[in-house]
Amino acid sequence: MNTTALDKALQEIVKKREELAKIDYNNPKYDDLEEQLHDLEDAFQDEYGDFLEDALQTVHDEYCPDNDVLMPIAYLGQGVPVEVDKLPGKDTRLVLSPAPTRIILALGKDKQQVVWTVDKK
Repeated sequence: MNTTALDKALQEIVKKREELAKIDYNNPKYDDLEEQLHDLEDAFQDEYGDFLEDALQTVHDEYCPDNDVLMPIAYLGQGVPVEVDKLPGKDTRLVLSPAPTRIILALGKDKQQVVWTVDKK
């Protein structure tokens, strides 16, 4: 696994999402940017989806076994809400972040815990 390429691909998606978020839906560039984003996400899923889904499954098994694993792309940005057995009733999310590629357990808005990094495998 080329972890540098993985991280670069993830950063490209994040950058494209930020670009898209800055413009209005009525902007003539919107559709092109959205299509570029979908192409990046599809290529990312094809190349790294299985690897990251395995990592996410490991994290889910440890922290939130009652929640289903989604496609890795879903965990970007705000992440995916999960129910952590040890933190019932808390606002918890799993977030996939780049630089380095890692999975973060976000506890509310203030606390974050790295629960997996690409180097850990």
